[in-house]
Amino acid sequence: MIQSRRTVLTTIAGLAAAALAAPVIAGDNRKLLQVVDARATAPDFVGITKWFNSAPLSIGDLRGKVVLVDFWTYGCYNCVNTLPYVTKLYETYKDKGLVVVGIHTPEFPFERSAGNVQAALKRHGITYPVAQDNESATWNAWRNQYWPAQYIVDQRGTVVFSHVGEGQYDEIERTVRRLLSATS
Repeated sequence: MIQSRRTVLTTIAGLAAAALAAPVIAGDNRKLLQVVDARATAPDFVGITKWFNSAPLSIGDLRGKVVLVDFWTYGCYNCVNTLPYVTKLYETYKDKGLVVVGIHTPEFPFERSAGNVQAALKRHGITYPVAQDNESATWNAWRNQYWPAQYIVDQRGTVVFSHVGEGQYDEIERTVRRLLSATS
């Protein structure tokens, strides 16, 4: 069953990638994918079953900070590939006003285990706050659809940047730096 599910998911991913690439090939430079609308107020973290590395947080509590919200799951190859960049960004800018909040939303049943999530945090050196979103409540509130996905929220609580998948690390860092320098 898992093998057939992976085959179906791989096929769907390939079709989606082709559909998303079509505008680029045709020279259309519009943003390929919209998740939470840019310039929308960031949704709150809801339905969280456990917080790691932090007391419970809310978007309201984080006003005045630049927030990177990172949707991931430890069983996702692409998510794991982004973690070194996210953790480096956190280490570089945490003392300058950046808060990273990882939203661990499981794809498979074994990813629901708090012990497994804790082991993944240790394995990847993650010290920033991580919310365990086992029922996908925060995932749904943010209208997220993909792993990994990153959202940058400005000091007023507005989503100013979103990205799905690997890459755009320089653009993410430039956005964070620009927002942080706006308050210094």
